[in-house]
Amino acid sequence: MDIETRMNLIKEVGEEILTEEELRELLQTKENPIAYDGFEPSGKLHLAQGIMRTINVNKMIKAGINFKMWVADWFGWMNNKMGGDLDKIQNVGKYQIEVWKACGMDVDKIKFLWASEVMDDRDYWKKVVNVARNNTVTRITRCSQIMGRKEGEGLSAAQIFYPCMQCSDIFHLKADITQLGMDQRKVNVLAREVGPKIGFWKPVVVSHHMLMGLGQPASATAGADGQSNVDRMIDMKMSKSKPDSAIWMTDTEEEIKRKMNKAYCPEKEINENPILEYCKYIIFEKVDSLLIERPEKWGGNLEYTNYAELEAAFRSGELHPADLKGAVARETNKLIEPVREYFEKNQSAKKLLEEVNSYTITR
Repeated sequence: MDIETRMNLIKEVGEEILTEEELRELLQTKENPIAYDGFEPSGKLHLAQGIMRTINVNKMIKAGINFKMWVADWFGWMNNKMGGDLDKIQNVGKYQIEVWKACGMDVDKIKFLWASEVMDDRDYWKKVVNVARNNTVTRITRCSQIMGRKEGEGLSAAQIFYPCMQCSDIFHLKADITQLGMDQRKVNVLAREVGPKIGFWKPVVVSHHMLMGLGQPASATAGADGQSNVDRMIDMKMSKSKPDSAIWMTDTEEEIKRKMNKAYCPEKEINENPILEYCKYIIFEKVDSLLIERPEKWGGNLEYTNYAELEAAFRSGELHPADLKGAVARETNKLIEPVREYFEKNQSAKKLLEEVNSYTITR
């Protein structure tokens, strides 16, 4: 595969790439660069964490990237997930890996690594201390959004360590590329700043889009109330604290329809429209065309072969929100159906899901 094809695949993943020039140079000088994504086991997975992450990781692998998945169990412990119960956090991590298997993630080509397995490595902690020594507490607390926290929010002492450790992960894993969501941007920029100062490299940052939750955004204007676009995007993303804002990877067909029917999708509005986001970032990544079924008295069926066509039809009013919601609910259910079946038929996966469902989710 030539450099341009590889670049284009990675650019499909990255809503922002720091920087494209550095990425191109990396692909020209290293046949199989290493990328990593880390995840904090914090509960059930929603569509963005399951299907969308699978789409992105598989594209990176197709582009010739060696992918490492960092199961950040200690990070979840530090961030008080599952009430700070490390055993429960680790069970959640195992469950999440099973979801990705069921989604079709190319897990055989991914190296899954557990944070807890390197915590007795002196070299790891040396990296953490060096990151901390080269930054102020103020600079580190600016990265608090990577934990789902706001900068002014009171942090525990353990949570102050968190950004220093996540920054160190990049170098400990020998990652040339960080491939995480836009909500992790601040710590990835920190790694680019501090890496050369402590004898490492400046990683390329490939930040993927944060899929909107299904509810109405708090404000119609990006950047309102002094927020940056990234901060606003984080506020609008799917949230475990708002169960109806997301489609969960084991939701029933009835639950999917119910959530889609009540989802925010104003007529002719293409900006900050979660149903259109589902189409752009998930549905048209998995289907060649989207069929809109509607009665003959309303003009009969419609079919769109790409997202641009669909967006234009919605903007013009040709496509009504109710008809679009029905089609998106149908296609979303098709994507989740194999996952439901997997967790029903695979007894060890089924047991993990039952355990995870029994846990109390803590922020």
